[in-house]
Amino acid sequence: MNSVSVNKTTLQWSLLLLRLGVFLVFAMWTLDKFINPGHAAVVFEKYYKIPGMSSAFTYAVGGVQVAIILLFASGTFRTWSYAAVTILHAVSTFSAYNQYLDPWTKPNLLFFAAFPMLAACLALWLLREHDNMLSIDAMRNPSVEPRLSTQDTITA
Repeated sequence: MNSVSVNKTTLQWSLLLLRLGVFLVFAMWTLDKFINPGHAAVVFEKYYKIPGMSSAFTYAVGGVQVAIILLFASGTFRTWSYAAVTILHAVSTFSAYNQYLDPWTKPNLLFFAAFPMLAACLALWLLREHDNMLSIDAMRNPSVEPRLSTQDTITA
């Protein structure tokens, strides 16, 4: 069996920064639904094949998304909120498949940035039990968090 040792503090800071980075992107996409619901409706029609989305429906989708990303950002219900963010981003990433087939047409090359973010979402979900810095789950259940000093390492 292979193992790797990682400093606990380094791992937790890395996971927190990934979580906040993913949250930032999702927050902008969520705000777009409230600030510019017409743009969100165009995106839903073009990429998700959902035509004629009303402003009310856009706001409802945005409201659900606000709840999900706040749970995600706060490290609450990590199994479910991290999975929801990962699934939402995977659907978003793969729904833009036409842009990947023609990468040199503007602005299609920008769509490839979705893949590293999807990798970050997957990494966060896989390492969710170690994502304890500024996590509501870790604060609610301190006995679940591995009891290591900052000098100790996590061996996986």
